[in-house]
Amino acid sequence: MLLVAYLYPGVQIQSFTAALIAAAVIGLFNVVLRPVLVILTLPVTVITLGLFLFVINALLFWAAASLMDGFGVNGFWAAMLGSLIYSALMLVVDATVKAVL
Repeated sequence: MLLVAYLYPGVQIQSFTAALIAAAVIGLFNVVLRPVLVILTLPVTVITLGLFLFVINALLFWAAASLMDGFGVNGFWAAMLGSLIYSALMLVVDATVKAVL
């Protein structure tokens, strides 16, 4: 989360603790809310060939920012770009961990 805020000024993190809590909240949203939203929006997702999943990710990112004090996002498009950067960084971390193990 700190790297996302460093790379993109549309996302603000006030402290390391806020970054940890934000990552935990986003992870919790992805486990609990994302499957429900994916099922509810399945027709739109099929019509857009899966691109609507980016909107779902951005909405969850934005919702996490709206719930927290130390984590801020400057609107929906900032949440969209922030969630894309966050996802790309998580792919790199996952690949690195798998390569080491």
